[in-house]
Amino acid sequence: MEEFEKSTSSGKTKTIYVSTVISIALVLLMTGLLGLILVHAKNLSKYVKENIVLNIIVNDGAKEVDITALQKQLDANPYVLKTQYVSKELAARNLTKDLGEDFVDFLGYNPLLSSIDLYMKADYANNESIEAFTAQLSKNPLVKEVIYQKSLIDMVNQNIRGIGLVILAFATILLIIAVALINNTIRLAIYSQRFLIKSMQLVGATQNFIRKPFLTYGILHGLFAGLIAVILLLLTLYLAQQQVPEMIILRNWFEFGIVFLAVIGIGILISGLSTYFAVSKFLRLKIYELYR
Repeated sequence: MEEFEKSTSSGKTKTIYVSTVISIALVLLMTGLLGLILVHAKNLSKYVKENIVLNIIVNDGAKEVDITALQKQLDANPYVLKTQYVSKELAARNLTKDLGEDFVDFLGYNPLLSSIDLYMKADYANNESIEAFTAQLSKNPLVKEVIYQKSLIDMVNQNIRGIGLVILAFATILLIIAVALINNTIRLAIYSQRFLIKSMQLVGATQNFIRKPFLTYGILHGLFAGLIAVILLLLTLYLAQQQVPEMIILRNWFEFGIVFLAVIGIGILISGLSTYFAVSKFLRLKIYELYR
């Protein structure tokens, strides 16, 4: 009979532990998904900003050597991500391809000018930085004019800023909810062990001695839950990239790794702290209060 009771008690304890780990893992999965959304949103913002092009139109009489020197000078500028030289012949071929007919044969000459397509770094892809940059660039005698879409840059930055604030607010709310859910899950698990805690206290065990095994299990539960959540996040990433192959341009395994470590860290931290406070609460209770 004693062996049966021990087996039943052990089975219930294992069930509680398994359900606790699964519950924490699901909450961490939700938190991790939001972290991945933040990373993808950040990378998408960077990708969009770094693909805003400034067309630097070069004067018709400029020599090829001088244009190459100007391009190297631009590449060395801290504002500039990359440049691409477009000769007047290449520009004519591109326009002919877009129009579907050879306009050079029709006109009898090529009216287009050579240009340098310039892409700014994401941090400087705003109208203030671009205006300061183009003002300095316009002083160069080789540059005829600089063409870019000011309204497009304004719209991109405003939309990205608004979306970023919404996602950040949602992330804060979700993190608070995650902490509350994990804390409640741990408290319920410890609640089922309240009589064991009090029995150990009554036979003379110190508070630290009682807390130690619960804290160990709490930290392990957080670790296992975090690992399960990371595996599910990796599976989600794989399936998402199978469905939307274009997402590969936003992939950054270093930032993904930070999210995965943060998920595991949050699981361990919250689980450990919640266990500590829950056990401490039942250690302070009187015997008759355990039945409430």
